[in-house]
Amino acid sequence: MKLLLQAALRNSKHLTLALLTFVSLLLLTTANQCEMCSVGLMANTGADFFTLFSPEGKRVKDKISLADVTRRWESIDINEDGVITKQDAASYLAQRKDANPLGWVMHKLAARFDVEQDFSLLITFLVAVALFKAMTLFVSRYVTQILSIRITRDLRQQYFEHIQSLPLSFYQEQNLGSLSSRAVGDAGQIASSLNSCLTNYLQTPFTLISTLCTCFYLSWRLSLIIFLGLPLIIIPVIYLTRQVKRITRQIQRNQETFTSVLLDFLAGIQTVKIFAMEAFSLRKYKEQNDQMALLESKSAKYGLLARPLLHLVATGCLAIVVLFGLHSLHMTVGQLLMFCGLLHLFYEPVKKFAEENANIQKGVVAAERMFEVLHLKPQIADRDGAIDVTGFKNIIEFDHVWFKYRDEWVIRDVSFTVQRGEVVALVGATGAGKSTLVQLLPRLYEVQKGEIRIDGIPLNAITQKSLREQIAFVPQRPFLFFDTVAENIAFGRSFTSEEIEEAARKAHAHEFIVDLPRQYQTVLAEMGKTLSGGQQQRLAIARALVKRAPILIMDEATSSLDAISENRIKLAMKELDGEVTQILIAHRLSTIEHADKIIFFDQGKKIGEGTLSELLGSCLPFRILWETYHQSEMAAAK
Repeated sequence: MKLLLQAALRNSKHLTLALLTFVSLLLLTTANQCEMCSVGLMANTGADFFTLFSPEGKRVKDKISLADVTRRWESIDINEDGVITKQDAASYLAQRKDANPLGWVMHKLAARFDVEQDFSLLITFLVAVALFKAMTLFVSRYVTQILSIRITRDLRQQYFEHIQSLPLSFYQEQNLGSLSSRAVGDAGQIASSLNSCLTNYLQTPFTLISTLCTCFYLSWRLSLIIFLGLPLIIIPVIYLTRQVKRITRQIQRNQETFTSVLLDFLAGIQTVKIFAMEAFSLRKYKEQNDQMALLESKSAKYGLLARPLLHLVATGCLAIVVLFGLHSLHMTVGQLLMFCGLLHLFYEPVKKFAEENANIQKGVVAAERMFEVLHLKPQIADRDGAIDVTGFKNIIEFDHVWFKYRDEWVIRDVSFTVQRGEVVALVGATGAGKSTLVQLLPRLYEVQKGEIRIDGIPLNAITQKSLREQIAFVPQRPFLFFDTVAENIAFGRSFTSEEIEEAARKAHAHEFIVDLPRQYQTVLAEMGKTLSGGQQQRLAIARALVKRAPILIMDEATSSLDAISENRIKLAMKELDGEVTQILIAHRLSTIEHADKIIFFDQGKKIGEGTLSELLGSCLPFRILWETYHQSEMAAAK
């Protein structure tokens, strides 16, 4: 419950709307009570003959004699005109010692609103009550929905902003199904549960207390019957609430797995079809789907069982009230209708409480899941006094750098320098730590031992934003989003169309872009899946080039290109020599022949460093790799 309130109060603007919601709910309760009074007023047909002439303080007689009528007549006929009106009879009954307050209230209402003499007055009263309830019903529901929508919007926004601040290690530990379900499903469930909280913990107590006080005032003996049903209501509510919360946790965990299985199938559909494994995928999906249906069935059973049980208890209590009121307290039909209406107002929120409470428990579980992420502290953050860098002037220094994933060191005591304008190539077998090393430079991960410096300034003394502004990065797997080609290249920056086209030409992407239906304004499919791997890489290279950052990192950026396109990219990179500092990772050794410096890695360690000719002479593992590569190239050419 605490987490639900914390979610609602994360934005102070919600307080005003929550207060307005509370007021509208209270007015709705008042409107319901007025409605019950109007029902009693309509059903009030006057005093019952046997009740009127029975002895005061005794059980109503089944037979009335002329002597009984004569004995009571003078007390009732206060005007002594030989005529008794309905108002005279109601006034007499209201003043009797054994009269109940409800009769007195009905008499006052009847005297104030003489509906028999002026029927239009009754119509006016009923219309006013109906309009009042309609207005309060609409306002309360509308304001509640608006509050729910805004809380959901803000939670999704805060969640997305927060996960963007978390390091890459967080995404490696989480799955996409879990993260997406928390952003969409859990935020909505929290908002829905907060609406239930407003009803259960604000409107319901007000309704119960005000209605109970009114019932006790009107007839304390009838009101005691209410307490007979309370134990029969509370015990099922407590039990069912616990069951719903337990099953909801299981549903949330299963939903993450279910979503992950679906995303895996959609992402790997090509592999599934090539291996003809549709039946295998369907079996995995069916297992999760059946498990989800089973848990949802249990949740539905416990969630829906509460209301029938409570309805049974409430109906039994109402039946006792009617029998006791008619035969022991000698109440009129109008009085009983009004009291039963108020009693219905008392039991109805109690019956709804169980249903709303089940929804609240779902929100509690959703809040726990969402705040698991929101309470995570970013491992990489700008420290106090961090400075903004405005350019790269001299040198990048890797000084005895160590880094590990969990308990395994993947970078081991690596030291080297990169001068401004140099082309440095990182070479080594797969898993040697090259990609991890270049990801340390923009602080996607934090160095755990040693230090990386730019122009003598440690990376942790520089703001992350200004540091990353100095770096353009082309990853192994290009990321393209659902937007136009131009927007994919500009990537949220305000470049001119000429700058975008120039970058595309340098990346040799312009030649296929002009063949697209709308050229640079063509909207790409999700993740650019309608383009070939080489075309996707060329757009990623164009995105890096248009940024014109002083440091360019290319991690296997030409791996999907054909020989002709790769040679053109090499020429384009050659034109940047001296202007842009380039750090290249490549398995195709032909792409690093022009490098000023080559650094050879093995199992996270630097084995050799130097020019191509120097390494061939001094580093045996590199020479073996070089010779093996050229032999395979010659064999492929044959």
